[in-house]
Amino acid sequence: MESDVDPRYDANLAARLFLELANEHSLEGALQRVVAVVGERPDIACFQIWCMGEGDRCSRCPLVEKCGDHSRCLHLAAGRGASVAGEAESCAYFGDRNARLPLGYGLLGKVAGTLEGVDLRDMSSSDCEAIGIGWAGQERIRSVGATPVVFKGQVLGVMAGYSRQNVGEDARPWLSILSDHVAAVIANARAFEEIQRLKAQLELQNIYLQEEVVEARAFGDLVGQSGALGQLVSQIDLVASTGASVLILGETGTGKELVAHEIHRRSGRSQRPLVRVNCVSIPRELFESEFFGHVRGSFTGAIRDRAGRIEAAEGGTLFLDEIGELPLEMQSKLLRFLQEKKYERIGEERTRQADVRIIGATNRDLKKAVGAGRFREDLYYRLYVFPIQVAPLRERREDIPLLAKHFIDVSVRELRCERPRLTRGGVAELTGYDWPGNVRELRNVIERAVILARGGSLRFDLPVSAAPAHNPHPALGSAMEAGASATPGLLTEAEVRRFETDNLLATLRAAKWKIRGPGGAAELLGVKPTTLYSRMQKLGVKPPELEHSNSHYDGGSRAGTGR
Repeated sequence: MESDVDPRYDANLAARLFLELANEHSLEGALQRVVAVVGERPDIACFQIWCMGEGDRCSRCPLVEKCGDHSRCLHLAAGRGASVAGEAESCAYFGDRNARLPLGYGLLGKVAGTLEGVDLRDMSSSDCEAIGIGWAGQERIRSVGATPVVFKGQVLGVMAGYSRQNVGEDARPWLSILSDHVAAVIANARAFEEIQRLKAQLELQNIYLQEEVVEARAFGDLVGQSGALGQLVSQIDLVASTGASVLILGETGTGKELVAHEIHRRSGRSQRPLVRVNCVSIPRELFESEFFGHVRGSFTGAIRDRAGRIEAAEGGTLFLDEIGELPLEMQSKLLRFLQEKKYERIGEERTRQADVRIIGATNRDLKKAVGAGRFREDLYYRLYVFPIQVAPLRERREDIPLLAKHFIDVSVRELRCERPRLTRGGVAELTGYDWPGNVRELRNVIERAVILARGGSLRFDLPVSAAPAHNPHPALGSAMEAGASATPGLLTEAEVRRFETDNLLATLRAAKWKIRGPGGAAELLGVKPTTLYSRMQKLGVKPPELEHSNSHYDGGSRAGTGR
């Protein structure tokens, strides 16, 4: 039978379409452009492009019982048609983006499975039902042409044209040519989208890693030799090689970020990213987008697709700093991810999977937060698989000298300052302070002192109101305790003078009566040698060899002795 219509396509129209497709990087835009141009032809009642995709709607798909492979199926990616049924709802099947077809089912499913094109003509309503396109009967479709979309041997989908007239076999070559171009467009667009996705992921990782570096600068490496630090390192080594969730507990400034970094660094995920989320800094309404990402148009301001931090951490570790600040509604979604490793971007029905380890940190008592209803109990126990308590700096004072030296080295390198001297008196001052801000405060104090020292001795600007946890001068402490017990809350001038004399003598004996230079009494007390000489004269303190001499002690005249 001869064709009822001219099967030939407008060569100029085809050339323009192919040129436009070559410049189109968006897969959705390219496919919509194809169906728009082809659908304009008077002999085309409907034109559709189906793409191979994941089995994402199995629970809601009416054809699920006819599907033998729930892992993938055909997705209607683009479609356009002119309905004769009269009802607007009746033509939703032309371009319903939620439409799915099982592989091997009906005409289109078989084309995808066999990779062979099919042309059907003189169709009746019963024929339409038989090939799995029931709506074609009410639309008075007489012919269907379907061809696989294949790129380098891989089936990418199926392209189908429907006509209310019979189209001859001469139209088949044009459909094949168009199919080849669409295959190239799909492959190129997907490659471009993958490049853009990876680029965006790398940009996110770069931002998050920069944030991590800024935070880590406040803590240095795991520096110290205290028993508390040794126990901490043992816990890190024990849990790092597992995939268990970790909850790091400790006061602000103790270095919880560094512990998370060390767990990641010593794990099998060390070659993948460590992404940090500061739960305090994220606005409540942006939590879900920040964690899971969103698609364009899902809310006001969503001008493009955006990957979340979970996607950026794929294969690596997600560190949730101050996890106690998570809103309750976000806690339930995080719990689901912890249990199933699945999530959806905002505005997207596709369920994604991610292989990400979760490490949380908080300075709050989460157990109390659970009791107060501010933190989900099930999430608490899901995170509390392996808790690590980070000791405050005041409980590992033996690490302070090593930390101070480390921070001096870091500050000299980063600030490009002259290297200052850390005196024994300075060490005693640092060790005696209670450090309510922990390691972060120590870092800041050291950095300020390095700037002000200009290569000389370090002098520390510690708060006067903060009483030291212990007295580095036992003799002075004993005298003060005795005086305080005798006259609580009140010291006489004589007692103050006695305390000052005892402290000065204790310092001079500790320095073996050396006044100047490294390790000298002036350095231990943090004063100039001339000031110390004046104070010794005022208090009548003399070196041992002069204590029984009637000679007048002139400290200044002995400046050259090296004492």
